[in-house]
Amino acid sequence: MTDEPVPNNPLPAVSVVVVDDHAIFRSGLRSDLDSRIRVVGEAATVEEAVAVVRARRPDVVLLDVHLPGGRGGGGAEVIAGCGDLGASTRFLALSVSDSAEDVVAVIRAGARGYVTKTISGAGISDAVFRIASGDAVFSPRLAGFVLDAFGTAAVASTGTELDRLSARELEVMRLIARGYSYKEVARELFISVKTVETHVSAVLRKLQLSSRHELTRWAAERRLL
Repeated sequence: MTDEPVPNNPLPAVSVVVVDDHAIFRSGLRSDLDSRIRVVGEAATVEEAVAVVRARRPDVVLLDVHLPGGRGGGGAEVIAGCGDLGASTRFLALSVSDSAEDVVAVIRAGARGYVTKTISGAGISDAVFRIASGDAVFSPRLAGFVLDAFGTAAVASTGTELDRLSARELEVMRLIARGYSYKEVARELFISVKTVETHVSAVLRKLQLSSRHELTRWAAERRLL
């Protein structure tokens, strides 16, 4: 069985605001980001972050979890303060902390993902592009925290919902929900990116979901990751 060639489309430029209370870290992060990622603002406190994000309206906010200022809510408070910006600005938590409490707090607040500061420059750049495109991104072991946090939802209808999906769609759904990129799914399943896109569209339609972010939450609530 032959497959179509994987397209090599250039990624669009993405604007970001970097929020961290350590100036040296912000400087290092800027130098590590892909050249197509444009840093349009920086902030070191909750108040500064809300003001800069609202003024700049970036595609993605790289957000530390623990920040001075505000009412002590840190990154989650920043997200809440920018809640009316809608999906035009997405938040990616970037922290030294890998505690379940921190992960769950910012995801509940509305962050699209959470990665630790041990990530490489190439890794954070890839995460930024994926978040900008609507994906959910987590460092490998952190996805389990999201699963546990949202695993109390009713799951009675899960079997019926999964019956709508083909075996291949189930494979694709689980990988996408875990934060894999389309290219990573294609490599894992030995299919083309175009085929992955087709399966994802079918999965979202059959499950009546509108985005990969919703799919991740859906799968986590049903303990399917």
